[in-house]
Amino acid sequence: MKREQLESILDAVHNVDIAVYGDFCLDAYWILDPRGGEISVETSLQSEAVRRQYYSLGGASNVVANLAALQPRSIRVVGVIGDDIFGREMVGQFHALKVDTGRLISQKKDYDTVVFSKRYLNDVEQPRIDFGFFNTRSRETDEAIIDHLKSVLQFCDALIFNQQVPGCLSPYFIDKANEIFAACTDKIILLDSRHYGKRFSNIYRKINAREAAQLADWQADDEISSRQLEEFGLALFQQERKPVFLTRGDRGIQAFDRSGVTTIPGIHFLKKLDTVGAGDTVISALAAALAAGFSPAIAAEFANLAAGVTVQKRFQTGTASGEEIVALNREVYFLHQPELAHDLRKAVFIDHTDIEACTDLDSLDRGKISYVIFDHDGTISTLREGWAEVMEKVMLECILGDHKGSVDVAEYKRIRAHVREFIDMTTGIQTILQMESLVEMVKEFGHVPPDQIGDKFAYKKIFNAALMHVVDRRAERIRSGELNPDDYTIKGAVAFLHLLSSLEMKLYLASGTDHEDVLREADLLGYASLFDGGIYGAAGDVSRFSKRVLIEKIIRDHNLSGPELAVFGDGPVEMQECRKYGGIAIGVASDEVRRFGLNVEKRTRLIQSGAHFIIPDYSQGNSLLNFLFSPVVDAG
Repeated sequence: MKREQLESILDAVHNVDIAVYGDFCLDAYWILDPRGGEISVETSLQSEAVRRQYYSLGGASNVVANLAALQPRSIRVVGVIGDDIFGREMVGQFHALKVDTGRLISQKKDYDTVVFSKRYLNDVEQPRIDFGFFNTRSRETDEAIIDHLKSVLQFCDALIFNQQVPGCLSPYFIDKANEIFAACTDKIILLDSRHYGKRFSNIYRKINAREAAQLADWQADDEISSRQLEEFGLALFQQERKPVFLTRGDRGIQAFDRSGVTTIPGIHFLKKLDTVGAGDTVISALAAALAAGFSPAIAAEFANLAAGVTVQKRFQTGTASGEEIVALNREVYFLHQPELAHDLRKAVFIDHTDIEACTDLDSLDRGKISYVIFDHDGTISTLREGWAEVMEKVMLECILGDHKGSVDVAEYKRIRAHVREFIDMTTGIQTILQMESLVEMVKEFGHVPPDQIGDKFAYKKIFNAALMHVVDRRAERIRSGELNPDDYTIKGAVAFLHLLSSLEMKLYLASGTDHEDVLREADLLGYASLFDGGIYGAAGDVSRFSKRVLIEKIIRDHNLSGPELAVFGDGPVEMQECRKYGGIAIGVASDEVRRFGLNVEKRTRLIQSGAHFIIPDYSQGNSLLNFLFSPVVDAG
């Protein structure tokens, strides 16, 4: 989203009044001490001891917290809580957020404040203890809420109607609410109902894929395709002729309104996420933007960014402030074509080749390439093949410390899965940044005493030593004549570089590996001289070099339009940066062990990162260039 438009939304939200009705809940976090409490004299049972406790807003209360982070002019809550300590805690937190609680009813009988008690033992969540799931709302409470809904709809710009707890709404209440909504057709009433969606009318809808299928009476157990979801969304819009917002997890949001369908792609993150509460963020941001007068399409784009902030906040139901949304928008990357990425059967190839086209070829501006950037490891060179396995081993050793041989199997598997996922997501970024994240992982898992945790430079030194042991051994085999440079390059890569050079392309080599190592390895493998634009590697100061910095510099220095630049790589970073600046992104999804043929996992990663084309190696380099240029180049 353009910065000016985003800032105009945030400014306009300060002048809106929003009401929230819903299941107001509290999340209770009880951190248990593994030592336990005393053994009860009366029962002889071992008690559990809570070492630490804290409480945060959940359910519709978390919607309120997310609204408060956006700072509208006023927030009013309509609903019911119990006359208990948890209800009083919730009201206190609302008051701290400057929320009007005058319409929050405290029912003294047959109603407990809804609480999700989350017990953690050794950082592992135990079975929850839930309060309030068998509440009975009195007719008097329902009547009072109905009156309050009428009241807030007279002066609020939008009402969020949020329902998450089963069995909480009587047929009488639903009928009365529908009568109110029918009389307020000009109002923004945004419904998010987990169990009663079919019963409401004259409302805007926020639904997820499962809820869309239920509303469409979809009975199949198969995964719902994007096409089917779009059909469901269009049908729901036609029923009410009011906007429908369909959240699709990491695939983004679709908005359906009178202008048609707007698809907002999911945001691509190179880190582990926590999606708890993301739906609350979405509905609060949608309501805020709609109330401020923006279109459903713009509101969906704004909500997508807001959710992108909160999913990065692990182990909490986070909120998204305006400043955080602006910061994410500056460096946002989107998830491309997830269905294609995960289904090789959907692949479309250029005629008579193994080159997969992942884009609308008619929309691609071909024939202009004059500058080409190559990633190094895995894209041209395989000298560092296996680096991920080396990094995994180093990370596990650093995280476990002295407990490496004694940690239980379940914990070891949990840490290894986390490490593998991290390495997979961060392929292509500078090693020092990966080591920076390693420091946080060591702290998070808690197996190493704080005074023994190294910094990013210490961990990078350990990793480099382990990896260079492998690389140096391979390099020595080349120097001794036992093996040739071709034994450590992707098939056809060097010939392809010579071809590009003969066509007077300006070639650049960019790697997350240390600069001196890249220079030495490119020279060893015999193609350093072909990169007349320069060879760039990581330096001690991250700000001095990154693939983004290099792409920006090339475009700025040579006054390029996007299609004049092509980027070849096997990691997400270079694909994302290339797409961001309008270049042509070619993903090299090669099996590094064989040095040719397709690596399916790489293909998935590269397509999601924005690759226009996927090649398994460079054996059909001539065909690729012939396709990218018009008229066809003479490849000689």
